[in-house]
Amino acid sequence: MNDVFPISSFWPVAIGFFGLGTNYFVQGGTALFNGPNWSQDSRQLDKTVALWGIFFGGFMQFITGTYIMVGLSWFPVYRNATPLYMAALAFTSYGVHWIILGWRRYVGAESGPEAWMAIGMLVLSALGVISFWNNGDIPVAILFIGLVLVYISEIVARASGIHGHKTVGFFMFITGIWLMYLTIGVTLNFANKMHFWV
Repeated sequence: MNDVFPISSFWPVAIGFFGLGTNYFVQGGTALFNGPNWSQDSRQLDKTVALWGIFFGGFMQFITGTYIMVGLSWFPVYRNATPLYMAALAFTSYGVHWIILGWRRYVGAESGPEAWMAIGMLVLSALGVISFWNNGDIPVAILFIGLVLVYISEIVARASGIHGHKTVGFFMFITGIWLMYLTIGVTLNFANKMHFWV
């Protein structure tokens, strides 16, 4: 089996980092700074933001998670990379969750039940902190700390009925900045043999 599938050190995580990071800039930036909304049409703004959620937040993470899980299981090309199992779980789950959130926002459906969704995503985020921290991958553990803060604020905002979108937006935006750092670090480490802390 090892001769058929050689070990690959090129993990596709930068795709997921960049997709979520860009989406967090769109989602968080729009919530935090109230736009920009050139048309002054809130429904059109929601639809635009939703599309970024579906395709960058959703599709790019989902494809990354699927790619990693297939590389760990069906075609075992990633070996001695136990943190990748957590990465596959997280990217796939967050990807599907963003497709749902984006679609909900696109069609203008009720957002209140997302308080319950945020509980599950908070558990997944805490699991990521534990998994990556225990594996010595502190930069990615920091990412999951950011995600914990996003989902705690999401639970409060959705469950209380108080629109805490600016708090959610703030945590998304600062987590988006860290995701861009991870994207740069992973890409330049793989492509240019640099030594970023990732």
